[in-house]
Amino acid sequence: MAFAEKHYPLLAAAQLGDPAALDRLLQVCQPDIRRYAQRNCLMSDVDDAVQETLVILSRRVKSVRAVVAFSGWLFTIVKRECRRLERRLFGIEYLDEQKAEHWLAAHSTDALRLDLARALESLPQHYREIILLRDFEEMSIRELAQQLALTPVAAKSRLHRARQLMREYLLA
Repeated sequence: MAFAEKHYPLLAAAQLGDPAALDRLLQVCQPDIRRYAQRNCLMSDVDDAVQETLVILSRRVKSVRAVVAFSGWLFTIVKRECRRLERRLFGIEYLDEQKAEHWLAAHSTDALRLDLARALESLPQHYREIILLRDFEEMSIRELAQQLALTPVAAKSRLHRARQLMREYLLA
């Protein structure tokens, strides 16, 4: 039985305003939310992401239009909360599209290339290497892991951190 189908009676009752059904829905969804948060959040953010997701679920349960969309809606909220908490932890502000376009328009192609080269040079060797292999050699995560003698999870983590450092350098 699919996630949404399993929770349909509780979801329907909660959408009609039944507080007991909402409470039970939050209880039965929490393990699934936690499991998904553990896969998508930094370990230090899992509890916060679960709590925020449960709060959003309780406030917006009536906005779910189709039962089959419930699990996707819920997991999108978890993922969004994980990203929000991660940005806050690392102090990264994401530029909106208009600001990014303005920033790109203000730099010539040669200036952008120079900035990119400087950002790459500023990285520690192990981060520079993974960026070059992934983005320039177009290796898959599996190939990166084999090449660098890492697990695929460690390769993803290193690549993510390398890209964060590049972004911080370029946007500083």
